[in-house]
Amino acid sequence: MKGVILSGGHGTRLRPLTHTGPKQLIPIANKPVIDYAIEDLRDAGITEIGIILGTNMPEKIKEALGDGSRFGVKITYIMQGEPKGLAHAAKTAKDFVGDDSFVMYLGDNILKSGIEEFVSGFDESDFTSRLLLQEVEDPRQFGVAELNDEGKIIHLVEKPEHPKSNLALVGIYLFKSEIFNAIDKIKPSWRDELEITDAIQKLIDDGFDVDSFVVEGWWKDTGKPEDVLDANQLILETIKTDIKGIVEDDVKIKGRVVIGENSIIRSGSVIKGPAIIGKNCEIKGYVGPYTSIGDNTKLIESEIDSSIIIGNSLICSNRRITESLLGLNSKITSCTKSYPKGRSFVIGENSIVKL
Repeated sequence: MKGVILSGGHGTRLRPLTHTGPKQLIPIANKPVIDYAIEDLRDAGITEIGIILGTNMPEKIKEALGDGSRFGVKITYIMQGEPKGLAHAAKTAKDFVGDDSFVMYLGDNILKSGIEEFVSGFDESDFTSRLLLQEVEDPRQFGVAELNDEGKIIHLVEKPEHPKSNLALVGIYLFKSEIFNAIDKIKPSWRDELEITDAIQKLIDDGFDVDSFVVEGWWKDTGKPEDVLDANQLILETIKTDIKGIVEDDVKIKGRVVIGENSIIRSGSVIKGPAIIGKNCEIKGYVGPYTSIGDNTKLIESEIDSSIIIGNSLICSNRRITESLLGLNSKITSCTKSYPKGRSFVIGENSIVKL
């Protein structure tokens, strides 16, 4: 079995952060979101992985992941070009996949439970596809699956106005090579894209069996800033305390906190976990729960909570920052001495904000 991770797409809902890099490299708990997908595949025993590249700075994906050796996998890069739908992305991996079965994993998804149980036994089964599903409150926002009493999928609808179930398609799919013939038989949708739901429905219509697997625990599609912050919170809930930096006297640390090498927490600071602070950081102030601070960041006389600082940043502000997503090389400074309620930001790389 092989793995195929999709890392194309323009990430328009995450602009301005995606003006300077692919959304799959946005860090969750100080680790790029695509790393979680690679680790899930590896932990399920899949070590041959194809990365589908789009047009939004694919060289940054290559630079970040290399040949895959640091993960214990072998990475092959596959150029999709302009994104024309998930089925089109899958089709570009046909030569890489060959006759093997494969997992198709959307590179901006995070799954708590991993995929070991999901892939188990698929190669030996009579199923041509297996879809990962999760119950959701509002299925109208997703591809929705309708099952029979045996758990087989009998019908798929993309974002239905009147859904017949609350089972949404998670962005992780299992296929055998028959999927490529199904893709060849479908036509672009109204969005002018080849939809993977249409290809799977074609398998069903042609008499192939499609299995379902309902995921336990949480799943997040990190396509919007609020989703990125939610995923960060969920991952931080799983961390264990690991302090490698310097903590001066009169520092209060509460809860589970990770502090990287060569970082220093100055006297008088308060760190409330779960929180993670990267390497080579200097902190003097308040870091609240559900905050991830990337490497080489200075937080001076400032307060922040429920936020992500990607790194290489300077925060010197007497106004609390909350529920914010701050790009690489960000700089936030205050021009007044007033203390209003917290401010929220989504700012891209190399941005300067004066308050």
